[in-house]
Amino acid sequence: MDFINHLTSNNIKPSLQRLRIFEYLYNSAEHPTVDTIYSDLVSAIPTLSKTTVYNTLKLFIDNGITSTLTIEENEVRYDAIMEEHAHFKCDTCGHIYDVEIDISTLKFKKIKSFKVETTNIYLNGKCNKCLTN
Repeated sequence: MDFINHLTSNNIKPSLQRLRIFEYLYNSAEHPTVDTIYSDLVSAIPTLSKTTVYNTLKLFIDNGITSTLTIEENEVRYDAIMEEHAHFKCDTCGHIYDVEIDISTLKFKKIKSFKVETTNIYLNGKCNKCLTN
């Protein structure tokens, strides 16, 4: 992916910090928290602050290139994959996996005359790795 073009085409000025944060987020399968992003990038970007990470993620969310996950009430994680998908969190190891889903085939009851703008589906259980251990 051309990260500079992606940010620019979404009305975001591609500063070094914004580029590195988005690239990290896009390439991370971990659905990181602000603390994780900060601790993983601060050695490469010594001027980085947690405030910059928070503000950058808010900018990404406001411009529709990042979303939040709140699988646990006390933890916000971030995801740069904007195609429709669900998330599975293993109750044993804590890893979060992307799960492909076809939203159009889901049937919701008693939701007539509503306009659904966002769908978040969170699944919990044990992942294959933990089931075999």
